[in-house]
Amino acid sequence: MGMAYAMGGLPGGGGSGGGFTAFIPLVLMFVVFYFLLIRPQQKKGRDLKEMLSSLKTGDQIVTSGGLYGTIIGFGEDNRVKVKIAENVKVDIARSAISSKVATAIEAGKGKGD
Repeated sequence: MGMAYAMGGLPGGGGSGGGFTAFIPLVLMFVVFYFLLIRPQQKKGRDLKEMLSSLKTGDQIVTSGGLYGTIIGFGEDNRVKVKIAENVKVDIARSAISSKVATAIEAGKGKGD
């Protein structure tokens, strides 16, 4: 029995700053999660909100369901009137718009620069 206690080391032999140093890995993990997950998601949300507020008639859009269309007007209760085909017009929620479609001119500017 005496041998097992001798190999175990000194009881209560810890560092002097044990309480603070235990939180350092936790704080570092939070900082990493903030910069890799939280901050980019907030930026993406701000960009989407800005894009939705800048929509105007004639913009080509893509809905979250994958439908392409052109905005022909705006209704009440955050509805957007969209033309998706000849003689086919639908009302969708503004929040269902996922992005604007880049026109050929805008796409050409990005590739040439």
